[in-house]
Parts: sequence; C-alpha cells; structure tokens
Amino acid sequence: MTPLHLGFMVLINLIWGFALIMAKVSLDHFPPLLFASLRFTLIVLVLFPFLKIHKGRMKEVIIIALCAGPVGFGFFFLGLSLSNASVVAVTSQLGVPFATIMSVVFLKEEVHWRRWLGISLSFLGVMVISFDPAVFNYIDGLLFIVASALVSSVGTIYQRRIRNVGVFELQAWVAVAAAPLMLGASLAFEDDLVGLVMSATLLEWSGVFYVAFASSLVGHAGIYYLLQRYEVTQTAPLTLLSPVFTVFFAVMLLGEVLTTRMIVGALVALTGVLIVSIRQKRIVDTGF
Repeated sequence: MTPLHLGFMVLINLIWGFALIMAKVSLDHFPPLLFASLRFTLIVLVLFPFLKIHKGRMKEVIIIALCAGPVGFGFFFLGLSLSNASVVAVTSQLGVPFATIMSVVFLKEEVHWRRWLGISLSFLGVMVISFDPAVFNYIDGLLFIVASALVSSVGTIYQRRIRNVGVFELQAWVAVAAAPLMLGASLAFEDDLVGLVMSATLLEWSGVFYVAFASSLVGHAGIYYLLQRYEVTQTAPLTLLSPVFTVFFAVMLLGEVLTTRMIVGALVALTGVLIVSIRQKRIVDTGF
C-alpha cells in the first residue's frame, strides 16, 4: 500500500472511530431503526444523481447494498444502542477474520497458519470480552454486532469482485435500498417518531449528519476505493486503528469504564487482527 493510501486509511479509521461516539450520542435520543433511516435518507438526497443501472452487475450491486445497508447497519445500530461504544468497536473487528475466511472460500486467496492463528485470536478475544460480567448486561447487543460483522464481510467480498461501478454510485444504491426499508421497520416497531424528530437537539442531529456524511461518504466510499486496488486480506486488517480511536474517545468523552477482562479481551482480539495484517504484508512483499 502506498504512503498516500496508508494515510488515507488512517484518516478513515479516525473518522470511523469518532463516528461511533457521535452515533452513540444520537442513539440516546433516536431509536436505532429511525436513526438508520434518517442517516440513509440524507445520503439518498445527496447521492441520488449518481444512481445508475449497471447491466449485468445489478445482482452484485443489490447484494452489496443490502449487506452494507439495511441488514448490516440495521444489526449494527441495534447493537450500538444496546451496548457501550468500546465493546462495539472491538467486536465489530470480527469483520476482519470473517472477511479473510470469506476471501479464502470465494476469492481463493491463500491463508497460511499464522493468519489462521490471528483469526483464532480475534475470536478468542471477543469471547473473553463476552464473558465479562459487565457485558452480560448487554449481551444481546453484542450478538447484533457479531451478526453485523458477518453480514458486512459478505458485502466486502462482493465489493472486491465487482468492477466498473463508481464509489458514489454504489453508495447511492446502498442508501436507496436502506432508507425505505429502515423507515418501514421503524414505523412498524418504534413509537412517536414525529415527536422524536421534532424534539431532537442540535447535538443529537449532529450525530446523524456526521455518520451520514463523514462516515459514509468519506469512510465507506474510501474503503470501497481501496478495495478496488488491494486484496481484502491486506485492506481489511488495517481497520485495526478504528477501535483504538473509539476506545480513546469513549473513555475521554463518554466516561465509559473498561474492566480488566474487557482490556485483556480487546488486546487479544486486536493482536489477532494485527497478526493477520502483518502476515498479509509479508506475503504481498515477498510472494510467499
């Protein structure tokens, strides 16, 4: 990865790390499905001119849109609303081993024993976190995040395979698929939507706008751009910085408390992701 692209990756992680904090603030007011529908509606309004039919590739586009939109983010925002940001930040990194496993199955990429060790450590670390008594209070939220990571990894593999579909064209399809489905789900399962929208403060709205524009239009579009140029197993592990930023912001700004078990589990999980990342770099550089 070139220094310029590596710097862009760090910026994406910083944006994502802070996005969880902003989303958590907004989710204290907006229920998760309404929050998701507002986020994707804003993206539709901006990216609608980029919407374009791609003959012969719409099946892949729709799969990516569903994984990256209503299904993946539906699970994610449900999980975030029920959990604390630090635990979500680490658990969502399961997308890295999931994506690596998917790349082996569907893209025939090679994974040797060291990366399998890293994958195992990633899952072990999340298991350690899961058995923390403090986490039992929101274990259902943790399960939603695991489901989100699995679904998102499927979308990652399809993003790696698709060609000649622009970054913002794909983001437009994600938003178009997600906005009406999320709004319909919100109307069906959540109450007093109009009242919640009208009573939201500027701070609570700022989370919606930040996640919509910074996280999606810069972060996710940027990842799609990089996935067109680098292997999944090289790009995905570099998102390791994102939970580090989130944990820092969560402790400093939200006052979240990390238990010893949570810290140990996070270190084990992130070490596993780091092993995958380093091993992939060696394979790319040396060819073996």
